[in-house]
Amino acid sequence: MTPTVMHTPGTIGYAVDRMEAGERVARAGWNGRNMWLALQVPDHHSKMSLPYVYMKTADHQMVPWLCSQTDLLATDWYVLL
Repeated sequence: MTPTVMHTPGTIGYAVDRMEAGERVARAGWNGRNMWLALQVPDHHSKMSLPYVYMKTADHQMVPWLCSQTDLLATDWYVLL
């Protein structure tokens, strides 16, 4: 199932704001299909103590994510609905 896309491209700041609001984000420039990022805020059951960003990969895995310079400077970030 392909997610619905909200086409309002923006910067990494836009993407972070949207993740903080509980939404998933992605980049138009990514090679893989159906990849997205989300923010995880730990609760009292979590082993993590600070929020972190994770990615759903093209092969449906969930992994921690670090921003590349290309991602940092991109202006094609969008929200998945």
